[in-house]
Amino acid sequence: MCARNQGHELSNNVKQQLVDAFILSRRQGLSTRSIKNYRLYLRLATDVVGLNVTGQELQRFVDSRQCTLGGKHAYYRCLHAFYCWLFSSKSGFGLDAQQNPILAVEAPKVDKKILPSLTPEQVDCVIDKARCVRDKAIISLFADSGLRLSELANICTHNIDWQQRLIKVKCKGNKEGLAVFGQRTETLLKQWLTQYNANGRLWDVNTNGVNTVLRRLMHDTGLPCNAHTFRRTFASILAKRGIDSLHIMRLGRWESISMVERYTRSVKFEDSLKLYSAIVN
Repeated sequence: MCARNQGHELSNNVKQQLVDAFILSRRQGLSTRSIKNYRLYLRLATDVVGLNVTGQELQRFVDSRQCTLGGKHAYYRCLHAFYCWLFSSKSGFGLDAQQNPILAVEAPKVDKKILPSLTPEQVDCVIDKARCVRDKAIISLFADSGLRLSELANICTHNIDWQQRLIKVKCKGNKEGLAVFGQRTETLLKQWLTQYNANGRLWDVNTNGVNTVLRRLMHDTGLPCNAHTFRRTFASILAKRGIDSLHIMRLGRWESISMVERYTRSVKFEDSLKLYSAIVN
């Protein structure tokens, strides 16, 4: 690959080699969607991909994007991951991590919106509207476990512990984790498996197929139905039932309590509102 002193003179071909090496270093821990996003954003950021790019140049690039704050933050995240790899020992360039230009870039501030989650009654409604046992089992498992889309879609039947109601899944970062489920989900899963010759896989659909199920149910019920909504629903229902954030973090396979608190922001506000109402009313 190219020597460092070429800096901004790197050819597009060499820049692509850098991006390929970066993605290869992370491939086992990335979903197909994440790989596509890295390639897209780093291709659009070709002008600031290199070995001698400055923090000021990166900041100007991010600030100059004609997109939403969320879009700018996506550029920032991709560039942050790329440069942290480039200035680490993993890249093999021997660059000083303290000179990493991304450290001088201020992350775009995005609005912290309270995103939707479903109540237990709404979950029941979605399950009732599902058109077949498989779809009912998918929704019930999403709500019970907080599984991510890829985690749910790739479940193997031999990884289900029926006695303890646990499922071993492959999580973000290529890590293994355990997902929980309840009695209703167990019943629906067993009904589904009497109809389907599993042959190792729990479902007869992939991630795209699961997304199709979710879109159809969103149309039929008028309720938000996507994997993230059910992940927030999982966390919010547990929080409302008094489960503390540390336990929710473990049960939902989050890596930090801050992520749990982000997913349960609406619950925290509702609890505070109840206390306020009791005082003023």
